Amino acid sequence: MSKICQITGKKAMVGNNVSHSKRRTKRRFNVNLFTKKFFWAEQNCWISLRLSAAAIRTINRIGLDAALRKAASKGYLNA
Repeated sequence: MSKICQITGKKAMVGNNVSHSKRRTKRRFNVNLFTKKFFWAEQNCWISLRLSAAAIRTINRIGLDAALRKAASKGYLNA
């Protein structure tokens, strides 16, 4: 399973580890992902989503149904 948030579309970035001598080596910045289950009241079912911490805060702020509609319109939700 890929490390991509299903609501915000965040994915791992690539950057550099910089040592004390300024030598640069490649590294990955992974997303803070969680697998979380939500009860979707509009469909009367439980759904399991792979979310970033920012997406969990978004769902708490605007609600699950609005967050799913927004993600589907942007193409992040592959359902």
